[in-house]
Amino acid sequence: MRTPAEIATAFAPRSALDGVRGLFLVGIGGAGMSALARLARSQGLTVAGTDSTASDETDRLMAEGIAVEIGHRATPVHDFVTAVGPSESVAMVLTDAVDLATSPEVAAARTLGLPLLRRSQLLGWLLRKRKVIAVTGTHGKTTTTGLVASALVSAGYDPLVVVGAQIPAWGSPVLYGVGEYAVVEACEAYDSFHDLDPHLVVLTNLELDHVDFHGTWENLRASVARFIARIPSDGALVYTPADPGSCEVADPFPGIKRPFQPSDLGNHPLALNGLHNRANAAAALQVVAHLGADLPSAMAGLARFTGAERRLQLRHEGPIGPCEHLVLLDDYAHHPTEIVASLQAVRERYPDLPLHVVFQPHLYSRTAGLIPEFADALSRADHVTMTDIYPAREAPVPGVSSARITELLTVPFHYVPSRHQLPTEVAKIVPKRAVVVAMGAGNISEFPAAFLAELGRPLAARAKVAVMLGGDSAEREVSLHSGIAVAEALTRRGYDVTRIDPAELLWREQSLVRLLGPQRPDVVFLAVHGTRAEDGTIQGLLELLDLPYTGSGVQASALAMDKEATKRVLAAAGIRTPHGQLLTGTDPDAVTFDGPYVVKPNAQGSTVGLSFVDDRAGLRDALARANRFGSGALVEEWVVGMEVSVPVLGGRALPVVEIAPASGRYDFASKYLPGATDEIVPARLPDAVTEAVQAIAVRSHDVLGCRGATRTDMIIRDPHGAAEIFVLEVNTLPGMTGTSLLPNSARAAGIDFDTLCELIVEEARR
Repeated sequence: MRTPAEIATAFAPRSALDGVRGLFLVGIGGAGMSALARLARSQGLTVAGTDSTASDETDRLMAEGIAVEIGHRATPVHDFVTAVGPSESVAMVLTDAVDLATSPEVAAARTLGLPLLRRSQLLGWLLRKRKVIAVTGTHGKTTTTGLVASALVSAGYDPLVVVGAQIPAWGSPVLYGVGEYAVVEACEAYDSFHDLDPHLVVLTNLELDHVDFHGTWENLRASVARFIARIPSDGALVYTPADPGSCEVADPFPGIKRPFQPSDLGNHPLALNGLHNRANAAAALQVVAHLGADLPSAMAGLARFTGAERRLQLRHEGPIGPCEHLVLLDDYAHHPTEIVASLQAVRERYPDLPLHVVFQPHLYSRTAGLIPEFADALSRADHVTMTDIYPAREAPVPGVSSARITELLTVPFHYVPSRHQLPTEVAKIVPKRAVVVAMGAGNISEFPAAFLAELGRPLAARAKVAVMLGGDSAEREVSLHSGIAVAEALTRRGYDVTRIDPAELLWREQSLVRLLGPQRPDVVFLAVHGTRAEDGTIQGLLELLDLPYTGSGVQASALAMDKEATKRVLAAAGIRTPHGQLLTGTDPDAVTFDGPYVVKPNAQGSTVGLSFVDDRAGLRDALARANRFGSGALVEEWVVGMEVSVPVLGGRALPVVEIAPASGRYDFASKYLPGATDEIVPARLPDAVTEAVQAIAVRSHDVLGCRGATRTDMIIRDPHGAAEIFVLEVNTLPGMTGTSLLPNSARAAGIDFDTLCELIVEEARR
């Protein structure tokens, strides 16, 4: 935004526009700038411009024949000057959001010698031949400008009107009247209203705001007073004695003061709700009374005015999705006073519906000094969902956060730091009957459409499931087999199934669009294995996308994948594991206990990189092999006995699987080659041992914080005697291939493969 120094030194005087034939507008897609583009063209000037992003407004401008380039570049400026030429007849107009130091258009203008002007300077110049009715104040400017205009139009004055927002009833922020009066919204931010020549000023109210520019109340008051001082003797200052700030500014100007009060309207009805809007309408009525207009005609115009865009604008009313009756309102309120007024108006109109506010604070500088006031104002709702501050061009301020407002709220609230998650999060908590108000001056304006799209997602009989398979770990091929089998099973069960390979998604498609928006899956079935799959990486991505997924969460996945960390956690819970040691090198002498050994990568799934070593002489090669699959090798005592695996599903242990590899060693080949291993279900164990290993599996699952389906692998030394039980590892995403242990165990429990896949999906959805 603009600083006083920039305003004083970087911009040409307004008179630089005299004699220009062409205007290049940077930020042309904004509501105010697009209005000026149309107004300038209506006065015979050639207009073009740039904007950072395409929008409905830029599309409309182009359809009307105004050249708009999307993206900030210097080339369109040079092309425009060449087409209009010479450069002396072209000026560049900037929104206050354009950074003079980094803008390529500004650099081009300086090279070409084009004068730079603010948006407000262009507005003042375009209105130089009219009597300007300027509506200023901290709150209510847009609505009051629209009310004044509607009253004057109804009274036959045909004014030119420029408002800072779309007026739905007009289809534009501009009315191209040809009468002698112009009605404009005159903003006190960054002193932009000083570029206007006021004939009559409406001061709706005044309290400290825009502290990033004015700093203090005294500075703001002085700025407004300088503006009022320019009113001619036949003009007027319309203000309310009910507002202390307005009175303080108006007192030095007794000859032009015209007070208004809401009671001036009598019992005349308005289309707009709220005491604040009755005050706004009373101000408009005082304006037309000063001009000598026919008051009954003007009053009819006030009664017809239905408001401006994002001023408690109705976006939806009625049933949608799971809601029996939803009222969705979009509101620009971004100051505690405005919030109080808007919520009072909503209560007045919808007294019997619970009121949910979705609020985005605007600017760190504004929020910093008003945290208690924001909390008090928002606590007038029944529920508040808060998201992070919209900064505009401000840098974050230490200690200033939306979270500080939530700490002071006296009503239930949700804090959703990322606004992108608001549609899904609010959809989870909104009652079947409610008023939801999206509130704030930033990009919270995007919420209503996204929220309606979220609520309107088709309620299919079966969920949309994205089966994630493949990936980029050493177990990619195994994962492909698992994923294909799962996808086919869920398709047979009637689910809407898509297959997604995360490696392809990120590196070839380079887009997450299939996982976002109303068309996203209801749940992701993780059929991936190994690193960046079972270690919390993909889980973290899905958490960021707010997508339910099968298997354990980020922490449990990362913990279980780190075998040495798993051993420490299990040992602390009294669960026995083989004696072991974590090494990062290949020196056999670093191993502090005698063999035989099992050596494996510390952070790999399955049996990848596993070695069985009879004595210390074989350790070097085994350590080198394990370290090729990651940093760190776990060396454990080779416990000889019966190897078993116990799946846990839905919090209960399934039948124990006895693993009997033909080679006597359960390595990668023994695990995945058909016929290489006998898997005996249920395991040939005494009942007491069976119960013991099942209890240990459930306990391990719980201690690590797992959810969904897991599989705990164990060795039982002397299974038919003393039965010493050692946990080898806990697998948080068990394989789902034709030779996988979980499906075999489930089958023994009477759960076929298709049903198993469905159970896993539905648990994830819950």
